[in-house]
Amino acid sequence: MTNQPPYGHHQQPQGFGPPPPQYAQPPMPPQAAPSGPEFMAVDRHNSIVVDVEGVAFEDHDVTAEFPWQEIRSVHYRASPSGKALMMAVVHLDGRVYECVVQAKPRELLGQWFAQLAAVLGYYRPAGY
Repeated sequence: MTNQPPYGHHQQPQGFGPPPPQYAQPPMPPQAAPSGPEFMAVDRHNSIVVDVEGVAFEDHDVTAEFPWQEIRSVHYRASPSGKALMMAVVHLDGRVYECVVQAKPRELLGQWFAQLAAVLGYYRPAGY
């Protein structure tokens, strides 16, 4: 047995603490988040977001996110009453997901269509 003090206040065990300077990594510069145009339509219960990551639906607090690489196609139209945006995402495996957002006032629907056409055209230039 030796007369070494137990680990504690005066001695730090090997392997703890910052690495020696010769092994320290330089700090990484902050990565800028990918950017691109965005579209968002929101009503009291539902929302549709289209951005650089893909399409996201929220329907009464239930969220579904679809990354671009998992989307076969995106379709949208006005509801039969002309008061809502109806959007469908077709997944690569053929499943279809839909979300409906009410446009109040009704004129908002025309603005959404113009924005949505531009944003989808940016991310899906082939039109699907």
